[in-house]
Amino acid sequence: MERDLIERVDVYPYRHRVGEAMSSPPVTAAPEALLSQAAQLISDRRVSSVLVVDGEKRLVGIVTEYDVVRAIARDGGAALDRPLASLMAHPVASVPADAFLYTALARMGRRGIRQLAVSDPVTGELVGVISAGALLKERANQALMLGDEIADARSGAEMARIRARLPALARSLLQEKLSVLDVAAVLSAVLRDISARAAELAAENMVAEGRGPAPASWCYLILGSGGRGESLLAADQDNALVHAGREIEDDGWFAELGRRASDLLDAAGIPYCRGKVMASESACRHSLKGWQGQVAEWARQADPGALLSVDIFYDFQPVHGDRRLAEALRRDAMAVAQDRALLARLSATLDTRVSALTLFGGFRMSQGRVDLKRGGLLPLTSGARILALKAGVAATSTSARLAGAATAGLINASDLAGLQEAEELIMRAILEQQIVDLEGGREPAALVEVRRLTRFQRSSLKRALKLIAMVDVIVKNALVG
Repeated sequence: MERDLIERVDVYPYRHRVGEAMSSPPVTAAPEALLSQAAQLISDRRVSSVLVVDGEKRLVGIVTEYDVVRAIARDGGAALDRPLASLMAHPVASVPADAFLYTALARMGRRGIRQLAVSDPVTGELVGVISAGALLKERANQALMLGDEIADARSGAEMARIRARLPALARSLLQEKLSVLDVAAVLSAVLRDISARAAELAAENMVAEGRGPAPASWCYLILGSGGRGESLLAADQDNALVHAGREIEDDGWFAELGRRASDLLDAAGIPYCRGKVMASESACRHSLKGWQGQVAEWARQADPGALLSVDIFYDFQPVHGDRRLAEALRRDAMAVAQDRALLARLSATLDTRVSALTLFGGFRMSQGRVDLKRGGLLPLTSGARILALKAGVAATSTSARLAGAATAGLINASDLAGLQEAEELIMRAILEQQIVDLEGGREPAALVEVRRLTRFQRSSLKRALKLIAMVDVIVKNALVG
């Protein structure tokens, strides 16, 4: 089965065309536009590049998110005032929309680039842009379609068979030199799809059994690493539910929905959350008004449990149902997060994190392994979340939150680049270890076997962890300003 999966990944570029995977219409700017404007476009439009066109709409250059980070790292804030004409890469490589994807892959590989402009095959007009990340994610999603698609699954067992293929998929994508954050985004997309299908099946089964349709519209949410788009191969359940009904009178139906969805997810190989962050629990299931009151109550409290709930909650993403409820909830929650006292209490929790490094700079190990989640990822994701809330940035991924904080002037360019690199290094070490553990019959976790690491990897990880150990200081300095 795993062999079939990898073969499907290999043949996909020969069956599909660039137009199917491109981002369209392209985001463009004039040569005289400033780098700060390009950075804002990249953030607002959630793209990885801006194409530079002249007054006659001719393509003259490209500026990518990597160009933005490099320019700021090199020149500091002054780079933001430079025109794109002085920074853009040119000429821009392009590919027609009707070309097969292998053409785009080969062109990127030969030229060592990650972005291609896409042109209309007849008129030559600029119609889109395709990135290596988007292209490979598209391949990964198609690779999962070996028989049963998630959308057609009728049971937890069917979804479990799909999920069981993810380790081979992750290994294949890493071998393709895809960044670990892009691999995590693919794995998270699968987790979201399975979660959505579990909620949908639960509701369908309740109707089929005569329990009636939902008493009001509702939306199933995924939290934690799945909400951030950063899940690897050891994700458990982190979900919640918001509905438009009455908090108490309608709870019975939604409680049963949450229980059934969690049971399906567990059967699909996504285990129950040990911390009980699941829609089957009353604390994670409310009407919109009920959630508004719950978030406000959390914000007023100073106890660790309430602050942990706040921390997890702000990662949520809607996966099934009425997304307008989720949008309304996010607007209210972001408004609550502007409370300076709440942000200060959240930042104080960073002091309780234990670094993965000892006082003398070695790895803090147990049985030859270091916990890179507890001592690395958790303080980083928590710090990025606080910075984003301070900046009013609604993005949920750690990288996007850090970028938003930098755009708002809360952190400097050097810390931005360093922390983004740290996340990549740590997540790669964890994912590679999880693949090895699964192949050896061991349960995957975030415990990385130090002796497996090369000397360079150890040195790079220690440097990354030292910077993460300073996240509490970085956050507190940002909150003071």
